[in-house]
Amino acid sequence: MCGRARCALRPDDVPWACHRGGASVRTINMERYRPLYNVAPGWNMPVLRMDDEASDGDVVVLQCMNWGLIPSFTKKTEKPDHFKMFNARSESIKEKASFRRLIPKCRCLVVVEGFYEWKKDGSKKQPYYIHFKDERPLVFAALYDSWVNSEGASTLFQSHIGETLYTFTILTTSSSPALQWLHDRMPVILGDKEATDMWLTGASSNVQAVLKPYEGSNLAWYPVTPAMGKLSFDGPECIKEIQLKTEEKNSISKFFSPKQAKKEPEIKQEEETSPRKSVKVELPENVKVEPETEAFDHPPVPECKPSLTKIPEDLQEDHKVKRDYKEVAADSDNATTEESEKHHRSPVKKKKTRETKGTGDKQSTLFSYFGKS
Repeated sequence: MCGRARCALRPDDVPWACHRGGASVRTINMERYRPLYNVAPGWNMPVLRMDDEASDGDVVVLQCMNWGLIPSFTKKTEKPDHFKMFNARSESIKEKASFRRLIPKCRCLVVVEGFYEWKKDGSKKQPYYIHFKDERPLVFAALYDSWVNSEGASTLFQSHIGETLYTFTILTTSSSPALQWLHDRMPVILGDKEATDMWLTGASSNVQAVLKPYEGSNLAWYPVTPAMGKLSFDGPECIKEIQLKTEEKNSISKFFSPKQAKKEPEIKQEEETSPRKSVKVELPENVKVEPETEAFDHPPVPECKPSLTKIPEDLQEDHKVKRDYKEVAADSDNATTEESEKHHRSPVKKKKTRETKGTGDKQSTLFSYFGKS
């Protein structure tokens, strides 16, 4: 966390940013300082610390140091690596020997205009620039140490044999709720004079109180060019805001999204809740509509059963003659009725009827039947 920063301040602005503008300031190696928009571990930055050699305790030192701690117990034959300890977890500085011995007298303040953090999205990383909304500098809590280059080991900036190299590390803490989406860690930002004084001159047993996430609402951030990953990339282009492709797609989709379109579940719900309206259909005047009737309006006609009364024997013969007469008469009437109905149904097209039998047929007529009797 916090592996890149913007530090383009004038040296005179650093004490004022640390609320030490009225104090006596002594400078060391400030000729090495070069303002940059893309500072990385190994580069020189202005650091404010207390002056241990001064008799007056209110004297501070503005010193140019290398970012990336090189402990004083580093072996003479070992090549210094500023990327190993450019950050230190504030929760564990009292547990690790590299930092624990520095808490009593080697606390310092690092001033920057903003810092960069990368948002991981799968295999891609998008850098963001974090700063104060009013553009005032950010003050970080840090620890520094010194190492004597007795073997003439080469560093990013060549140091001579016997020269004392001053380096520092920036303390980090858990990220505030506002920045958790970006990263789980953030630098310890000292937001007021009380916090900066506590870190510089307070008792070592009480400094843990200021090592906490900064939860002020005056922090701002925006995406910048991925070219920040190159150490050689520098200039105002580093802090120029860019438009992400995902944001462009989201804005376009929102612009063309149908706002008045209803979803299918909403339409079904409206159909279920809304009462059904009857539709009145007007028919022409020449069309008659019969009233609807239900089936079985009238009670069924009782079935007529034939009488089973027995006829006496002496009347059976006479009854037989009368019965035959009635059946023949009935057949004749039925035939006449059927012919008349057929004739009435189809007056245009006449159907062929059976030819009446001649007198030569042997069938007996009614007159011959009654004549015999």
